[in-house]
Amino acid sequence: MEHVTLDVADGVATVTLDHPEMRNALTSGVATDLIAAMDEIPDEARCVVLAGNGPTFCAGGDIDAMVDGLEGEAPAHERVERIVEETAGAVRAVATCDRPTVAKIHGPAYGAGGALAVACDVLLASESASISFGFRQVGLNVDSGASHLLPRIVGENVAKELLFTGELIDADRAKEVGLFNHVYADEAFEGRVAGMVDRIASGPTVALKQSKRLVEQGTTSSLDEAIENEAAAQIVSASADDHEEGVRAFVESREPEFEGE
Repeated sequence: MEHVTLDVADGVATVTLDHPEMRNALTSGVATDLIAAMDEIPDEARCVVLAGNGPTFCAGGDIDAMVDGLEGEAPAHERVERIVEETAGAVRAVATCDRPTVAKIHGPAYGAGGALAVACDVLLASESASISFGFRQVGLNVDSGASHLLPRIVGENVAKELLFTGELIDADRAKEVGLFNHVYADEAFEGRVAGMVDRIASGPTVALKQSKRLVEQGTTSSLDEAIENEAAAQIVSASADDHEEGVRAFVESREPEFEGE
């Protein structure tokens, strides 16, 4: 992979967009590499962190490709379908990861970059971070799955406002509307993110995977369906070694040492 790196250590897979010259925009190469990286995450990874190299998390879609498309001879539907397929494919690869995912946002996340951020389960931001769903700025409607992901987090009316205005909101405003889970001081950012990621990665992985799936199902399930789904999933979690460890640790008044199994 040329423009995305994958590093795995201590149960954490860190996937880094590594094309700072293009502000980590989702060019064809970056999108393809991101899909490949997500596919290559090993089983031993218990948490996935998505980050960007350089001052920008992700600048969104490939503007150069859009310009080339305008100047080329290919029909609009062909060039748009190709770009959207690649960009949306990258967002989908993150959103459908079965393990907990954390967006590590240290700078702007713009347009499809915003969609990529909200495809993660937990969004951790520095004071310098910002986010926008500015598809309107280039005369395009929302895409990359943001119409599905964004309202689930901020509600329909706030989602519409962010899409209608394309406003680039700062970290505090993003936390206020529920986009960012936490905002950390720039100088403390690395350490605070590492602490949160370690807490997630050291959890009972089987149970956390089930919880992630259940929450996602729960938005479209009735209460009775949710209870039934939870009961079925609990059989899986209770059969894992980490359940026994958790119970024993509780009885012995100590912190559990989960192995992710």
